[in-house]
Amino acid sequence: MEKKYVFSVFTKPWQNMPVKELGEFVSKLGFDAIEFPVRPGYQVEPENVKEGLPKLARELKSFGIDIASIAGPTDEDTFIACATAGIPVIRVMCRVEEDGYLASEKKARKDLESLLPLCEKYNVKIGVQNHYGKFVSPNSAGLMRLVEKFDPNYIGIIWDAAHNALGGEEPEMGLDIVWSHLCMVNLKNAFWRRKTGPELEAEWEIYWTSGKQGLASWRRVAEYLKKRNYRGVICLTAEYTTKDEVDRLIAEDIKFARSLFYED
Repeated sequence: MEKKYVFSVFTKPWQNMPVKELGEFVSKLGFDAIEFPVRPGYQVEPENVKEGLPKLARELKSFGIDIASIAGPTDEDTFIACATAGIPVIRVMCRVEEDGYLASEKKARKDLESLLPLCEKYNVKIGVQNHYGKFVSPNSAGLMRLVEKFDPNYIGIIWDAAHNALGGEEPEMGLDIVWSHLCMVNLKNAFWRRKTGPELEAEWEIYWTSGKQGLASWRRVAEYLKKRNYRGVICLTAEYTTKDEVDRLIAEDIKFARSLFYED
């Protein structure tokens, strides 16, 4: 029976873990899949992606773990590797450069358009993620403006609950805006923490926390996705300010997430 939801985890925190140990670890946590960072220093690097990524997929499959997406480059070798390994999505983010937001948006749209032939040839989708700060775009409306003219079969949106909340956007509104192009949902959480004392000019920083604690209501996200009959990947990104607590916190968060999506 096909699962309603595929729970994935971004394996960035476990850069040095051997693949077999990683597969066993992720499976025991209760995940169905991973998002893998194709980056220098990880188990598969950009230079060996054509051979390494399919091999990684085969090794993880023995633990019942799929690769639902990668975060990595968008060259043709990476598309070939994803197609060979059966990986449907490459996650990207678009930064705002020195020439400003509108110029960066225009460039990002042009870059996405240039990737369409590869998406069509290899049947691999580009998923663009929202991100707070100097990115195109920090909010759902801006992200939709960037991709709305593209075929959602090839250019989609990865909607991130924490970045949505950090920007002060209601989750139901954000998801409604991007719904036509939604291909994956990221669950993480955070809040703004004041760095300076009360008598000084205010400076703020982000504290990445567990699913129950931050500005993003995972419960509201889950309720909205269930209401709209979402079927797809829910990726927990395992991003926490307390790096030495990652294993404990991600174990708690996957239990919490599953309870929200499968509760009556």
